[in-house]
Amino acid sequence: MLLSPALAYGYRYRAPPLKHLLTFTLLHHPRHPRHRRPPAFEPLSPTILSLSSQFPNPNFLTGNSLFLRMERFWTGSGINKNKAMVEHLKAYGVISSKKVAEVMESIDRALFVPGGNAPYYDSPMPIGYNATISAPHMHATCLQLLEENLQPGMHALDVGSGTGYLTACFALMVGPQGRAVGVEHIPELVSSSIENIQKSAAAALLREGSLSVHAGDGRLGWPEHAPYDAIHVGAAAPEIPQALIDQLKPGGRMVIPVGTIFQDLKVVDKNLDGSVSVRSETSVRYVPLTSRDMQLRGV
Repeated sequence: MLLSPALAYGYRYRAPPLKHLLTFTLLHHPRHPRHRRPPAFEPLSPTILSLSSQFPNPNFLTGNSLFLRMERFWTGSGINKNKAMVEHLKAYGVISSKKVAEVMESIDRALFVPGGNAPYYDSPMPIGYNATISAPHMHATCLQLLEENLQPGMHALDVGSGTGYLTACFALMVGPQGRAVGVEHIPELVSSSIENIQKSAAAALLREGSLSVHAGDGRLGWPEHAPYDAIHVGAAAPEIPQALIDQLKPGGRMVIPVGTIFQDLKVVDKNLDGSVSVRSETSVRYVPLTSRDMQLRGV
């Protein structure tokens, strides 16, 4: 029986124990006509990917909502190019927006994933400092949730910007008349993210100043360019930070994972009268939104 994308990436799971051996079977799917979905489970030759030695912190299993099963659905040796990754996300109904597909095709994920990892697999990848870059399907989900608030000329804030991937996507969507701001509290990641962006399709926007990345505590937002039409938070807060709600423009939207052991991706809309409405989009698992010291200690 096929599982719908909504059901699949809405599943809640818990990270495994620290010393648990993590072995995943990645199924390769042959090419299928675009007018139909391939079967969900095909008895094809498996490739075993053992991850236990690479990730000492179990929180690496973050940034996506159904890592194990979606890995089985979408990844395999056939996904070796950025465009192919986007086509797979479209084929399984994760990307329905033409604009989001164009932006994700334009910003090559490989430029933002550290060497030694498979950049186009639909899974989170470690980026150092007990942080990860989220899985492609989570990036696509968040971009679609925020699309109406990422129109040309709008302002967007990316909290916990990491390697700069989603900040670069935001910059392409809001364009040179808009403003895309990344905030990351690990200075080394700020520096490397700027280098990544300089190699990407968003390089001109960085040079011209409509895209910027700053070192700071993202829980406090970035007041200099507020209010924001769109805010994305890439780590899970125990509760929604008031500073981010304050910096959200009336009519704006924030997407933020909230919770500790059990987390939900919350969609926060600020109405034109200033009131706020919050709904849950799906269950997820992210690293915690915390202080720099706590993150470096892996707490």
